[in-house]
Amino acid sequence: MRSSSPPSSDPRPWWTQAWVLVLAGGLVMGLALGVRHVQGLFMLPMTQDRGWTRETFALALAVQNLVWGLAQPFTGMLADRFGATRVVAAGLVLYALGLAGMAWAPTATALVLTSGVCIGIALSGTAFGVVYAALSRLVPPARRGWALGLAGAVGGLGQFALVPGTQGLIAGWGWSAALAVLSVAAALLLPLAWPLDDRRAAATATQGEALPLGRAVREAFAQPGFWLLNLGFLACGFQLAFIAGHLPAYLLDRGLRASDGVAALAIIALTNVAGTYAAGLLGARWSRKRLLAGVYLARSAAMALFVQAPLSSASLYAFAAAMGLLWLGTLPLTNGIVAQVFGVRYLGTLFGFVFLGHQIGGFLGVWLGGLVFEATRSYGPVWLIAMGLGVLAAALHWPIDERPLLRPAAA
Repeated sequence: MRSSSPPSSDPRPWWTQAWVLVLAGGLVMGLALGVRHVQGLFMLPMTQDRGWTRETFALALAVQNLVWGLAQPFTGMLADRFGATRVVAAGLVLYALGLAGMAWAPTATALVLTSGVCIGIALSGTAFGVVYAALSRLVPPARRGWALGLAGAVGGLGQFALVPGTQGLIAGWGWSAALAVLSVAAALLLPLAWPLDDRRAAATATQGEALPLGRAVREAFAQPGFWLLNLGFLACGFQLAFIAGHLPAYLLDRGLRASDGVAALAIIALTNVAGTYAAGLLGARWSRKRLLAGVYLARSAAMALFVQAPLSSASLYAFAAAMGLLWLGTLPLTNGIVAQVFGVRYLGTLFGFVFLGHQIGGFLGVWLGGLVFEATRSYGPVWLIAMGLGVLAAALHWPIDERPLLRPAAA
């Protein structure tokens, strides 16, 4: 009688299975985006201790957003060429160094160099630009929406956990020690870069495999939809950077407690888990450009209701829940459009160029928030700009052509 062991349901090594890839990518994004999400908690204690203005702190965060956006296309090129593992590992090292330097920064210039330049470059290697591109190549197309949505949801859980965790560290040990702890946490995540090795998948991607990088970039630049995505993404960056950077201070100015600001950021992060996961799933079934237009219109409506209604803890928490559902759902949808139209071979590079528009918006959102407040002692004009940009972004997304780009067959 011949005996044989039952066949394994998945013969691949465990570290190459989809759930491991999604978990590794989600945890890396959770720390990268979570630390960025709680930057507003450091604004008041740091400026009070150092004697800086809010504009000084906002400028450092604005530079961070701009450097992140400028670095993202080149970081994407490196990931497309050498694989995501090396880029993610280098990004985590830079993140740890930037947070440690931010804790030490004695001058405004040092704050800009550490929080702005160093962490900005680090984010380009540890956030969705590189991670989503790697997952898009490593996971079969039929499961791509699920993988991007779930990785974003895992990242959202990391963001949620960091809000009360960071506030507890600041309250118990001080802001400088809190930054040091976050620096150590970034270094401890280095092993999670290993499963994201997509070099073979990138080399064998079928769509556009005969297309050199330079020609692929020129091809994308020639498509009107590529630029409409870029311009529409500016609104997303403006809104998110302004709210994450200035909401805690805005609430204190209006008479609420510091704990209300912490709770609002936590609610945004928690509901973002459901929103991002849902966006990934819906994008696999429905038109991504129409979903994006709906997200931007809903954001503008939520902001309009928030600033017009009497401010209370209840209205704040309702606003935070609504914004959280709409927070990062734009990312799997936008990344999905780029992959759908241009393929995944150079997805890191092409999404990096689209993401530059997002970060220009982020620079303007956080910097104008500080500049306008110092000039007028009010955030009112910036709220109006954020709402107007949301409506404009919805209009810009509607004419985008989502059909895959047809290329002549290689000889």
